[in-house]
Amino acid sequence: MEIYHQYVRLRKDFGRYPVFVDEGAEMLADIRPNEEHAKEHIERNPVTTVVQVVPEMSEHEVNTTAVVFATKAMNHVEGGWPKEVDYTEAEHVIRYRKKVEKDEEYIKSVTALGAVIEDLVKANNAVDIYEEYFAGKVLEQSTEAPSAKTLAVLRDPCKGKRGAQYLSWHPDGSRKVAVAYSILEFQQQPENSPMSSYIWDVSNPNTPDFELIPQSQLTSINFNLKDTSLVGAGQYNGQFAYFDMRKGSTPVEASPVEHSHRDPVYDFAWLQSKTGTECMSVSTDGSVLWWDIRKLGEPTESLVLKERGSETVLGAMSLEYNPQAGPTKFMIGTEQGNIMTCNRKAKNPQDRVGASFPGHHGPVYGLVRNPFYPKYFLSIGDWTARIWNEDLKTPIMTSKYHSSYLTGGRWSPTRPGVFYTIKMNGCLDVWDYFYKQNDPTLQVQVTDQPLTSLEMMDNGRIAAVGSADGSTTIVQFSDGLVDMQPNEKQALTSVFERETNREKNLEKAVKEAKVKARKEAAKTSDNDKDRAMDEQDILKLEKEFHDSVDGAAS
Repeated sequence: MEIYHQYVRLRKDFGRYPVFVDEGAEMLADIRPNEEHAKEHIERNPVTTVVQVVPEMSEHEVNTTAVVFATKAMNHVEGGWPKEVDYTEAEHVIRYRKKVEKDEEYIKSVTALGAVIEDLVKANNAVDIYEEYFAGKVLEQSTEAPSAKTLAVLRDPCKGKRGAQYLSWHPDGSRKVAVAYSILEFQQQPENSPMSSYIWDVSNPNTPDFELIPQSQLTSINFNLKDTSLVGAGQYNGQFAYFDMRKGSTPVEASPVEHSHRDPVYDFAWLQSKTGTECMSVSTDGSVLWWDIRKLGEPTESLVLKERGSETVLGAMSLEYNPQAGPTKFMIGTEQGNIMTCNRKAKNPQDRVGASFPGHHGPVYGLVRNPFYPKYFLSIGDWTARIWNEDLKTPIMTSKYHSSYLTGGRWSPTRPGVFYTIKMNGCLDVWDYFYKQNDPTLQVQVTDQPLTSLEMMDNGRIAAVGSADGSTTIVQFSDGLVDMQPNEKQALTSVFERETNREKNLEKAVKEAKVKARKEAAKTSDNDKDRAMDEQDILKLEKEFHDSVDGAAS
């Protein structure tokens, strides 16, 4: 232990004092005026000078050099063989290997390397680099505020204003997205408008990864589920075409114009089949066409969209196909606001178009089933988003009426109670029914332009949002909107069942009220008839009485 003591004294109380001595003046320099300089002196006119005490500021902009990525191919061939050995001949290779294996230097080298590799293998076996330290622990995200951030913006390389009308993520989980660019307004299409659409890599937002050059502008696009090198696309002129990225940018084949749709192909889907080559397309011309890309000369099957007992043809705007609900079942959102359930393999041809769900006041732009509960589906149209049960004719849940038109929506692939909607004012709304049902949980102002398309990645964390100016914004959501909460699935099941039972009770009450009103109307009509008969009898008696009186008088 160190012991010390501290003394405190003023500086003037210790040390040697300074001594100052007065001395006489001493001239160091004598500078006389220069007469020549005096002659050159010019009197300056009075000048008013303003002095501001605020510091002067300047603004500078610095932009870092953009990193440009490029995809290159390299072909590796087997090398390192002596000149006298032809590696394409199996016998030469086997003979040379036997010769090398008998060499003593080769045996020594393998022995030395084996000892080193053995130590490395033992070290790898001692530590499990894939061990999960917190396996089984549920991450609590309820206290985290929902948020989203922009990862990249993919802008249309072509000149002119084209909308990003349709989006499709690569099925294998890679960060590649296909964007279909087109101008849907017929009278606003300029001459020589560009036809190209692109496939982008999110890690390289400056340059498209692949270019698709169709015969007409693309209005819908989807990757093939089995062969991801194949890309199907619906065109503005009604044709269906498919591309093979291994064969070039132009379509491999397209359907003939005379056997295609008469309006733009607004949506299509690849079907679940053994070959993976079948698909179906819909259009506002009121027809559904099935195709097999191995033979695109004509559709394999067709269907005209008419409600039961009606001859009115309805135009299709959106298509929902989910094999979980049935490999032959699909739903269509119409231009008139109805949702129609269809079955390709119905027993009777008249039953191919099944139930119709009226409700929206405008075209149904979005239609998608819940990935956890295929019986429930989401529809987007007019100013609302609605959740339906396929067994009921009325929606079980409806969002509030927004001030801006809704143009699309998607369910979250990882959470059963979360879905996303986009609007004409450039806003992306995130709804979390596990948290609240009246208002969106999160609102993201993506851009000032109207939003035209929305597609979620399979991990539920990243979304691609297309806008009317051709830009595609890649948005990443926080963990609270992606990771499933404890007991969320059970809670949403009870919510959907409760709302379903409520709608069933309301439908039952409406039916009973109609029956009661019908009975009262029938009873009222019977009373009216009886009253009319009584009046006729009275008139008849009066007439008989007057006749008898007249006869007696005469």
